[in-house]
Amino acid sequence: MLLRTTLLLLICLHLSSCSRHSQAVQPPNEKPFPAGAPMADFIQFNYSVYLVPGRIGGPQSLKLCNHLLRTRYKALKWVDGIPDHPTHLTDPLVSIHLERNVPKNYAPPTVDSLQYRGVGLSPGEQNALQKSREAIILQFAHSKDHVWSSLLSATQLAEDVARQSGGFIFDEGTRQIFTPDAWHKKRLASWNSTAPELATQFSIDLYPNGDYMRAVTLGLDKFGLPDVVVREVPQSSGAQAESLINIFAQTIAEGAMFSGSGKLKIDIHSLKNDQLRNSELKSMNEHALGTACLFLTPATPDEGDPENRLVELSAALYSGPDSLARQENMFSSLFGSEDVAHNVEETEELLAESRRERAKLPALHQAFDAGLQAGEYIQVKAPFKSDRGTEWMWVEISRWKGRNITGTLQNDPVDVPSLHAGQIVKVNADEVFDYLRTYPDGHSEGNTTAKILERVESNPRKAPDHTEMPDCNSR
Repeated sequence: MLLRTTLLLLICLHLSSCSRHSQAVQPPNEKPFPAGAPMADFIQFNYSVYLVPGRIGGPQSLKLCNHLLRTRYKALKWVDGIPDHPTHLTDPLVSIHLERNVPKNYAPPTVDSLQYRGVGLSPGEQNALQKSREAIILQFAHSKDHVWSSLLSATQLAEDVARQSGGFIFDEGTRQIFTPDAWHKKRLASWNSTAPELATQFSIDLYPNGDYMRAVTLGLDKFGLPDVVVREVPQSSGAQAESLINIFAQTIAEGAMFSGSGKLKIDIHSLKNDQLRNSELKSMNEHALGTACLFLTPATPDEGDPENRLVELSAALYSGPDSLARQENMFSSLFGSEDVAHNVEETEELLAESRRERAKLPALHQAFDAGLQAGEYIQVKAPFKSDRGTEWMWVEISRWKGRNITGTLQNDPVDVPSLHAGQIVKVNADEVFDYLRTYPDGHSEGNTTAKILERVESNPRKAPDHTEMPDCNSR
């Protein structure tokens, strides 16, 4: 690896980078998502309560439901069955069914799957759930005119039935199981306006799909809205993809319409929900516009996706040589960035520490080949030539074959104008300076040269502001 007496080392303070100046971009070739109101005219969804042996049984739970509907939930009309395609629906409906053979007809999530789908259940409660023999199935239906009031009533009813019967709540849309306390904390505690913060009512699955991750929502059908897909997400951008989805979902729930062009502008400042708006504004970084222009297209279903309309959020309107670079530009437009470069003098201490870190690469390669956990990723600091010498930047590994590493550039260069964050690059493992391995729980290892750099760094320079906002005119 070529080292100069004075090295330009780029220290990543935030793994999102600056975005690009608005440039002419070819219109996307994909078919846009159908225009119109995102919310369906007729909304139907199910909650269930798994009953646990030794507590209130099925017949008593049915009587409890009857009492609750006659007293507290009079706005819900109890019917024998929900019509499949009602032409006119004036009253919110609920149909209640007692499943008497849960193991055969309505088996709960297994103990293993409860690691991902269980919310608030202790190990003892997870085992008790497996012994359930009966369940109360609550089917709800209403027009979009009653979407928020009826959903609130349905969510409260499910809690009351579970709490008074000693059971556990199952949201069929999100495929999650809750204790009554966890249900109240997640779904009801912050609901203080007409429309809740939607992120409290649905879930996002982020899972490996090829070299990158794929994000898909579960449970937006409860609002009559399409579920959402974001493809090819680097592991380190998972949190940004989830925030993007939350902002988009809140935007369309609050009344945004889909245009015939497929373009939709989202704006954090314009969100009506105080909790989400304030949370996102507080977390924005330097250069953030708080806005983005999305291109909406019908998503290709993957195995396990919800049986619902699927809309993909694409960054096709942004500039960049590939889809990942365009996605990074979109994230930067929305959330901002903080990349700083420092001139650092080469020292024997620094090079010795780098050699110690590089000696760990074979073990990291083995771990990568064996398969990383969801939410785990490895980055390497690699050299890129510039007019000033060498600029060192982080690359998140997506493929590792022999000495050849392919990944996404995690920094916006200061002195290499041909590169920018999010771009797919190839580097040589023999030239790596350091590594950073991040685990699903957020802790990390590696990057030990950073402590030395903090002592000797000088003349910091920020990456230039290249914020980009495409033309989002819907015509």
